[in-house]
Order: sequence, then structure tokens, then C-alpha cells
Amino acid sequence: MGRAKRVIELLVSLGCEHLIHAGDIVEEATLKEMQKSGLPFTAVFGNNDKHLREYKDEFELVHEPFYFVLDGLRFKLMHIPVYLNPDADVVIFGHTHKKYINFTGKTLFLNPGEACARNKELSECLMLETSLEKYKITYFYRKIKTDIWNKHETEFER
Repeated sequence: MGRAKRVIELLVSLGCEHLIHAGDIVEEATLKEMQKSGLPFTAVFGNNDKHLREYKDEFELVHEPFYFVLDGLRFKLMHIPVYLNPDADVVIFGHTHKKYINFTGKTLFLNPGEACARNKELSECLMLETSLEKYKITYFYRKIKTDIWNKHETEFER
């Protein structure tokens, strides 16, 4: 089973309501797995996704920076972290493939790491839960060629 598929199945099994991909999708199969999950998803083009441009309309892929609203929160999604200014409630970026969780001022900055573990030994993802009082971020990671997901939780008062 593919690494992206395992991440998607994990998030679905945990009750996630929306999938977000911060770019470097690389494979059409990842888009199909997100679509197959039945969940709404938002995915931004990464610098390794030029060959996926033909699927822009089919999968509603977006260009960076892309702003959208979920549960009353304003999100900004990008791949390359050029626009890391606090002009949204939650800023999600990719490109570095390194997990990043920081709450500065009133903005939560997130980088989920790398689900597909192309250049590292961990498959990673983040799950964000929100309430009026706090953000709860759960970092999931699994050593490739194993089935066990580990997790670390972080909370910030809003």
C-alpha cells in the first residue's frame, strides 16, 4: 500500500473532515486517493507538480497562496513558504518537508512534514482540531516499512 494512501486512511479513520495537501503531490494516484476518501480536500501545486497541471480542473488544484475558510477560520495554503506573513488564522506550507508547528500572535503556522517519505525514513502528517478555546495539533509519524503510527500532541490557547 502506498504511503500517501496510508496517511489518508489514517486521517479518515480518525474522523478528519477535510484533507489539505501543501504541495509536491507528485503522483496522480495521491489525488485519486484523496478523492476516493470521500472527504472534501484542498491541494496546492508544489514545485514538483508541473506534470499535474492537466488535472487542475478535475481535482480543483489551486495555486499559492490560496485562501479559504473552514469552520469560521481563515486558512492560507501555500507550498513554498514565501508568504509566511500572519494574514490568516492558520497558515499551512510545504516545500521544506520538515514538520513545523508554531503559534505566533494570533496565527498558527503549520508544515505537516512529508507523507510519502521520498527522501527520509519517516512518513508524516498533521491533524488539526479546532475549538473556540484552542488549537490541538497531532503530529503522526511512522517509520517506513512499519505499520505503527506514533503521535505527539501540541495545544495552543486561541
